[in-house]
Amino acid sequence: MQFDLTDEQQELVSFVRELLTQRSDSGAVRAVMGTPDGFDRGLWAVLCGEIGAASLAIPEEFGGAGFSSYETHLVLEELGYALTPSPFLASAILATQALLVANNSEASTRLLPGIADGSHIATLAWAAPDGRWRPDQIGVDATPNGESWSLSGEVPLVAYGAQADTLLVIARTSAGVALFEITGESGVTREETSAMDPTLRFTTVRLTEAQGREVAAGGTIDLELLRARVLTAVSALQVGTAARGLDMTLAYAGQRVQFGRTIGSFQVVKHRLADMYVQLETARTASRAAAWAVANDSDDVTELARIAKVWCSRALDFVASETVQLHGGIAITWEHDAHLVFKRAHATAQLFASPSEVRREVEESLLAASA
Repeated sequence: MQFDLTDEQQELVSFVRELLTQRSDSGAVRAVMGTPDGFDRGLWAVLCGEIGAASLAIPEEFGGAGFSSYETHLVLEELGYALTPSPFLASAILATQALLVANNSEASTRLLPGIADGSHIATLAWAAPDGRWRPDQIGVDATPNGESWSLSGEVPLVAYGAQADTLLVIARTSAGVALFEITGESGVTREETSAMDPTLRFTTVRLTEAQGREVAAGGTIDLELLRARVLTAVSALQVGTAARGLDMTLAYAGQRVQFGRTIGSFQVVKHRLADMYVQLETARTASRAAAWAVANDSDDVTELARIAKVWCSRALDFVASETVQLHGGIAITWEHDAHLVFKRAHATAQLFASPSEVRREVEESLLAASA
């Protein structure tokens, strides 16, 4: 594995960082959190149209830039650092990877170019009614209806489901789990639901005999691979947010004066800052290892994705807690961004699988392998 960034990757990170510094500072983030869209469409247009961020992992034959998911991973780290409200995870990761895993050339040719240039926002509805994302727990049933399909069921926690132009759905069929594209709004109800992290948007999608087009036939889509790619992407957001928490805490420790000294000069504070740094760097290593595995179709991608999800969730939780503690009382005020780091930590830890669920899956797989 090679984690040193190439010149092209460094340039990509610099472009994204400069854009987010100009267009997604603390004031801008707070301004869009409460809007109906929940994100800045102007910023989205620049990110996708001028920088091409959403096109990085999409093959050139489908209107993409033809790079890899590793470059997309770097963009997610920067979005996590800026705490930017954005449908990037939903559209450029969830929907894009679902289409690529489905390996349907017709659907990819039709849908991916719009996702690549940002003109269409897409998302994936997968979670079961109890809010869990597992290949064996699907809350939607699909039945043939002439040349199309009829889908019924309820899916909570659909990322940017209310804003999406294209809605992909994981559903059960008589032949197994399949992937569908909803082809009309008849029988589709989208209800936005509140989230702990105000920079994220989720929707409950209810389908009542909604019409759909089959993208991947029953039993042909590898949901474990799709989930591994999504868990890896979430870990990138967590690493970026942890870096933000550490940086703002370092800055505060160098400014806050107590007993005639900056608090950063006290040995106990130095130790806590060092612990935050260790957590961040180990999380970055785990996350980029999983990203490398995804980009190179490695055989251990599922294992590394699970490690990244568990470790990065734990690391961000630690960094966020220390960020609040070392900032003192101002950290829990609405005016300070420390509470956004804290909420991002708790929200992303549960997203697409909690650390305890993933650890249990690892235990089950190890027991099965030794049996």
